Amino acid sequence: MRYFFSFLLPFCLLANVESAFALKANLQSSPDRNSIQAESFEVVSRRLVTQQVNLISRIEQALIQPDSNKMRAVGGQLFTQTVAVEGFLNQYANPQALCSQNQGASISLNSIPPLSASNLKIYCSLYNSSQVLSKLTPLLDRLLSRRGEITHTRELPLVSGEKQSDLVLPLSPLSRPNLHKPATPYAILEPDANNNDSIFIGKSKKKAIANYNPPVQPAIKPPSEALTTLKNAEKFLAIAISEFPDANNFHNPKKTAAELDSLTYDVYPKEKEIHHKLLSMSNTGIFRVLQYQAYLRPLNTVENRSQKNVLGRYPFPVLAESKGDFTPNLPLQIVKGKFQLLPQGVNYGFIAEVGDIPLEKLDASLQVVAPEKRNIFINYQPPKKLNALQAERQKIVTGKHQISNTVEAKLNHTYLVRNFQFQLPEIIANNQPLTRKQRRYLDQLLEMQSSDVIVAFRPISRRTDGTYTIVWRVLQQLNDPQIDDLESYLTYQ
Repeated sequence: MRYFFSFLLPFCLLANVESAFALKANLQSSPDRNSIQAESFEVVSRRLVTQQVNLISRIEQALIQPDSNKMRAVGGQLFTQTVAVEGFLNQYANPQALCSQNQGASISLNSIPPLSASNLKIYCSLYNSSQVLSKLTPLLDRLLSRRGEITHTRELPLVSGEKQSDLVLPLSPLSRPNLHKPATPYAILEPDANNNDSIFIGKSKKKAIANYNPPVQPAIKPPSEALTTLKNAEKFLAIAISEFPDANNFHNPKKTAAELDSLTYDVYPKEKEIHHKLLSMSNTGIFRVLQYQAYLRPLNTVENRSQKNVLGRYPFPVLAESKGDFTPNLPLQIVKGKFQLLPQGVNYGFIAEVGDIPLEKLDASLQVVAPEKRNIFINYQPPKKLNALQAERQKIVTGKHQISNTVEAKLNHTYLVRNFQFQLPEIIANNQPLTRKQRRYLDQLLEMQSSDVIVAFRPISRRTDGTYTIVWRVLQQLNDPQIDDLESYLTYQ
């Protein structure tokens, strides 16, 4: 009765079941069953072990993603994989009796199938792994219902030959899901508006669309019991894989995904080797400057906000030692073929191209730089009033200042950056009212971290996707800029 409802699944999910049953029929009709079993065991078991490894990887991804289609797909794949494994194992012996630790001592030699000791290990490891994974079925069903609160969960197609009409609109065709595509989220039709995280203190910020608030992305934490189950299943599969002669050649989905992610967003290892001499110097580094779209969430999509995004996995270069949770960095990105300093909060900076000057020849005095550019980078002083600072930042970002945060990207040219970063007090940044009790600790509440850094960088390669790999060097770390009038922006209860 366990597989009585298998006809409800689409044919694409029953491929493994059919192949397992077909193999069983072929073995039973063969005149030399033992020889064919011994010959085909390694081939079939290898395929099933590989499928099991890939299935675990897909389940792990489904657990952390809000897509209901992925959760439904792995639920069906787990069912068909369990049927395929059991159909294969039952051809040789009763796996429950053969591989059970409690009954293992009472097994007679006559009940052991004609397999080598290594194949027996694979046999029992595959069985134990499948049994462990089958415990996830009720959990996946429960999580699928929760995913249905985020994205649409539509009916699956019926088996070929059956028909069904809409109960409300009989002439209307039913919408069928494609489990290979992400499910449609409920929060759709997001406007293509600029929703940067700029902070405007002391004045109201006009929204691109009145009274519009972007949808809150879900925070999904995979159940601990599911992760434990997957780890236990992986341990059994590791035993099975170690018994194959070419165990090192088995495909590792996690390793492949990490390598592809690195190739997409990180620098090549060869680039580090080529520039190892410069990178051995202090206050230097190498970084891949990405297109600004890489840091944006696509519109009308749902993401798990508890998972690291591209910026979380490949953060901007750190330019100075961290001060608590404040870390000065170089927020550089590519916008329409130009280098741009990403404006964040009240942070700002400016950038200029200084010609083909090797980074090794630059120092804090900037003597090899043209005088007019040297004077700007050395003598510029940021405003000390918050309102003037925000106005200065806005002029530079919008291109209404003689200095700019954007410059044309060119290979083998050197660029200078003067970068100002501020960590405003939380009570100011969030416009929190000051209580009577907090007034005693006003000095501590108004403490602010900041940095002022002059850094040079040089593009060394350009990829076909328009991204650049740069080497950078911190030339000077100036005194921390101050804001003198933070107290005037306090609100009182």
